[in-house]
Parts: sequence; C-alpha cells; structure tokens
Amino acid sequence: MTASPSASALTPVLVRLKLSLLRNGLRQSAGRRAAYIASVAFALLFAALQLLGLIALRGNTHAATVCVLLVGLLALGWAVMPLFFPSGDETLDPTRLVMLPLRPRPLVRALLVASLVGIGPLFTLCLAVGATIALARGAAAAATGVLATALTLLICVALARAVAAANIRLLTSRKGRDLAVLSGLVIAVGAQAVNFGAQKLGSSGLGTLDPAADLVRWIPPAAALGAVDSVSEGSYATGATQLVLSAAALVALLALWQHSLTRLMTAPDGSTLAAAEPEKGTSRASGTLGRLLPAGRTGTVMERSLRYVWRDPKTKAAWVTSLAIGLIVPVFNALQGTGSVYIACFAAGMLGILMYNQFGQDTSAFWMVAMTISSTRDAYVELRGRALALLLITLPYATLVTALTTAMLGDWPALPEALGLSFALLGAMLATGCWSSTRFPYSIPQEGYKNVAPGQAGLAWLSIFGGMVAAALLCAPVLALTIWLHASDAASWTWLLLPLGAAYALAVAEAGLRLSAPRLAGRLPEILTAVSRG
Repeated sequence: MTASPSASALTPVLVRLKLSLLRNGLRQSAGRRAAYIASVAFALLFAALQLLGLIALRGNTHAATVCVLLVGLLALGWAVMPLFFPSGDETLDPTRLVMLPLRPRPLVRALLVASLVGIGPLFTLCLAVGATIALARGAAAAATGVLATALTLLICVALARAVAAANIRLLTSRKGRDLAVLSGLVIAVGAQAVNFGAQKLGSSGLGTLDPAADLVRWIPPAAALGAVDSVSEGSYATGATQLVLSAAALVALLALWQHSLTRLMTAPDGSTLAAAEPEKGTSRASGTLGRLLPAGRTGTVMERSLRYVWRDPKTKAAWVTSLAIGLIVPVFNALQGTGSVYIACFAAGMLGILMYNQFGQDTSAFWMVAMTISSTRDAYVELRGRALALLLITLPYATLVTALTTAMLGDWPALPEALGLSFALLGAMLATGCWSSTRFPYSIPQEGYKNVAPGQAGLAWLSIFGGMVAAALLCAPVLALTIWLHASDAASWTWLLLPLGAAYALAVAEAGLRLSAPRLAGRLPEILTAVSRG
C-alpha cells in the first residue's frame, strides 16, 4: 500500500505545480502573455499606490476606519471570487486531486502554501502591510502588526479555498457556469454602490463610516488590523481578543476546507452513480405552467421563451442584469435626492431591449421553429407569443419599480403619468423589437462571454440602437401630450396619461407585430443563416 506523502514533501511539489500551470498557460498564445503581463503591471502599480496612500494616512484621525473597512472589503472579494470566476485559477478545483493517494490534512497545508503564489496574495500583502504601517504606533503595536499581516493574508487565502471547495460541485456544473456569466451583474451593482458611497462620503466626510468600522473591526480578518489599532491605543486586552478571534477564524476555515476535501475524496458524485431518476415534480411543474398560459401555439411559444429565461445561461444573464440595473438606477437616483419619477421609465427600457434579436437566442435550434411557420398567421402568433412572455414579467416589474420610485420621492400625483410613459415606451420597444428581430438578426455565441458572433457587430448595433431610436420616436406623441398638459396648467388631467399610454402601447405593439409577421414568414432562410453562425 502506497504511503501518503507528508505536508513537508507535498508542499514543494504543489508549489512547482502551480508555477508550471502558470507557465504553461502563458505559453498558449502571445495575446495571453500580453494580457497577463499587463494585468500584473496594473495590479502591482495599484498595489504600490495603495501602499503609499495607506502609509500617508499614518496619524490621521480616520486611518483606522479606512484600513479596517478596506480589509473587510478585500476579504469579501476573496470570498466571492471563486463563485464568479471559477475558471480563473485551475488549482481552485480540488477534484483534480481526488484520485491521488493524498490525505486531506497535509493536502490543506500544502495547498495553503501553494495558494500564496500569485498576484492576489501579493496585492493582499501590500494592503495589509500598508494598513499595519498606518496604524502601528510603538513596539508592541509593530509586533502585533506582523501577526496581523500574516493572519490577514492567510485568512483571505483560506477563505477563498474553503468557499471553492465547499461549492466545487456547483461551480463545475451548468448552474455554476450560469453563475459565472452573471458576474457582470455583480460588477454593475458594485459600481453603482461605490458611486453612491463616494457621493455620500464627499458630502458627509469619513466620519460617517465610523459606526460601520466599529462593527467590522470585530469581523476577521479586519479584526487583526483592529488589534493593531487597539494595541496602539493601549487597549492590550481588546487587541489580544481581536487577534485570538482572527486566529480562531483561520482555524475554522482550515477545518471547513479539510472537511470539504474529505467529502470530495470519499463521497460519490454524479459520475459514479447510476443515471438519476427524473426529478420529482418536473412534469407537475410543467403542467402547472401550461395551465396558466393560453392554449394553442401562443401558450407553447410563451412557455418555450420562459424556459429559455430560466435555463439558457446567456438569456438568464441578460434578464437578471436588466432586472437589476432597471431597479438600481431609479432607486439610487431617488436615494440621492436628485431623481425624478420619470427616470422609472428606465426599467421598462432595460427590459424592452430584451425583445430585440429574439431569434438569436435560439441559435441553430431556430430551424425547428422555422419548420412550424408556413404562413403570415403562424409568424404573427410566434412573435405575439414571444412578446407576451416578455410582458408577463416586464409589465408588473415596470409597475413595481415606478411605484417604488414614486414612493421614495413622495410624488404620488405623478404616478399615473409615469406609468403611462413607461407603458408607452414598453409598447414601442416591443414593436421595434419585433421588426428589428426580423430585419437585423444576429447570432449569440453559446460559449464564452461574447454576445455577438464575429462579423456581426454592425448588425447588432443596427438592431439595438436603431430600434431604440425608433422606439423613442414612437413615444413622442405621449411625451408631447405630457409636456403640453404641464405647460398649459392642466396638471389635474395628467391621470389620463395612464389609460392613454396603455392604449397607445397596445396599438403600437399590435402594429409592430402586424408589420413584422410578413417579413418573418418571407425571410426564414436568411434569419436561420444569420442566427446559426455562432
């Protein structure tokens, strides 16, 4: 029986393996090498500037607040990084080692050391060193800072590894790939949050962050930096408690990591089990959805479109991103006190864009849809079913966002006209989306992060931005009526914009369907060729 190697023998092997993976990855192409070198240079430059900035904070009243919160945000980044970028580091996948005669405990120690090789650990080390220099005053605080720096680095790395090991089955499945596709949403939401926070800080100062820092300084690894500040202030007992808390968190993370590795190495997965039985409730759920939708082809098309939203990664990413951004922009503007009820129309606009390029999400499978279209009537029902599927989600969502924005601004009299404008915009985008889908179809690649196949970028621009300009022009009558009612001191009649906007949206959408159906029926071969390129 082969003996399991010890941690001391295994560690250099895994470090060399990490370096070999990095070196071999860079050998694949010159573009990859250039991108890696550029990212390293940017990360090092940012880390150096951050280090200098933290050192410059030394002696500042709010230095502890800034350092503690920065470390807390950094730890949060380490925690979510494996969830949204599972393919960014091949060594994050411990299932590659399950067939080797390795025991979890020495494997954890060796992987922990190997994990310290990379740009992320170096960046974390620079931040921890800068924060320590900014906070440490006196020999005791400096000694505490050395321990705090090591604990911060080890906790961040162990946190990422523990999260990856605990969720590796998810991350390597289709649902995990869906999660990775949605990483752009997190970036968009984070950008809005950072922008909002920066504006608040600019008006109120760093003092507004002190209550949050008082809480975060007790959460590892920020607690380790909090210990440095506590010792500098002479609170040795508090500092010792924070160090012990950080050390306990490191031990707990290593234990969780080891437990996950043990489970991965001993528990069977889908590749070693018999074919799974059909999921209970699947047919029942399908039947329930079918009963709620209209009968005939319309209901079938709606159900197919809704299943795309739930199952197709690219379609799901587009929907979730549009839903989130459509809510964030009006709400954040309302929170800042600079918003207007009319900006709630942004929600309808974001979801209306999803009507464009309806057949691109089908890719080569569109031929099965094309086989069922033999007349203009079939084409009309196909387009109507897709539009109704979008309305099933968009209509209540746009209403909810508009009502929420109105409530936050306290401008309830403006709710009917804002809803009327939202409905009119949505109807116009449905009309132009149908026409654009049949006139400028393009393929959406199923693999990777590209949303347009090579050579079709011009079609995508014409489809989306041309359609949006046309939708804005179609909304001009309702917008002109809104302006006229306010300019003529007839604000008491603005409630009429709600029924008028809804009726106008219905009429425009129906006209768009009627005009697009003959084009769809007559251009099926060209559309199939265009959407199958990816």
